[in-house]
Amino acid sequence: MKIIIIEDELKAAKSLANLVLKLRPTAKIVAQLQSIENSVDYLSQNEEPDLIFMDIQLSDGLSFEIFKSVKIQCPVIFCTAYGEYAMDAIKANGIDYLLKPFSEEDLRVAFEKVESFKNFFQQNTQPDLDGLLKRMGLDEGKKSFLVFKNNKYTTVQTDQIAFIYIRNESATIMTFQEQEYAIDQSLDQVQSLLSAKQFFRLNRQYLVNFSAIKEVEHYFSRKLFVKLVIPSPDKLLIGKEKTSGFLSWLEGR
Repeated sequence: MKIIIIEDELKAAKSLANLVLKLRPTAKIVAQLQSIENSVDYLSQNEEPDLIFMDIQLSDGLSFEIFKSVKIQCPVIFCTAYGEYAMDAIKANGIDYLLKPFSEEDLRVAFEKVESFKNFFQQNTQPDLDGLLKRMGLDEGKKSFLVFKNNKYTTVQTDQIAFIYIRNESATIMTFQEQEYAIDQSLDQVQSLLSAKQFFRLNRQYLVNFSAIKEVEHYFSRKLFVKLVIPSPDKLLIGKEKTSGFLSWLEGR
């Protein structure tokens, strides 16, 4: 199996390469690329590999730009710290979507999916995205959270969550009724449990429900200012590097 790794963090690329060869010793990593430009050049001039591991946020933009310049038919495993690009990833031959930091077990399962779907992307028909979403487990997220407050356990339905944010170094649920519940999970862990179609990671501190968004305004330095239907403790800004992904997510809903 010939594999390409597209990752702009050299340490992360090396760690992934070591893990790949540990799980698939007969595989050959034919290239490690760090940017959209280098990836387009390589893929334009060389034989397509059997599998690509691809980070989404590269130094010169989102890796989805690669697909606009070259035709990629092999399966792609996306590796990212953000969960909001799942739909874009599937449309781009994404056969799995690994949230950083991922484990050896996560990678092993991803390889099993590649082997299971090895004929899927060789067809010349339009992929059944809904069916693939279900098989990958990306169409549905966690339905409720068990919370503890005032010496009582209760459940909060996910569709009642307006946003989840970091407060006093802990992840905290804020409902549409403006009720708060601290939970014993990191924001990264919570994000991995939620539907990427319904929740977007605005920044390091906030995960926001699509239904909670009232309006979006342009802000200084090509940022976006997000207003919610209920007050938030902080001003919600999206950096310019995430604006295109956020707008695509809004449009895709």
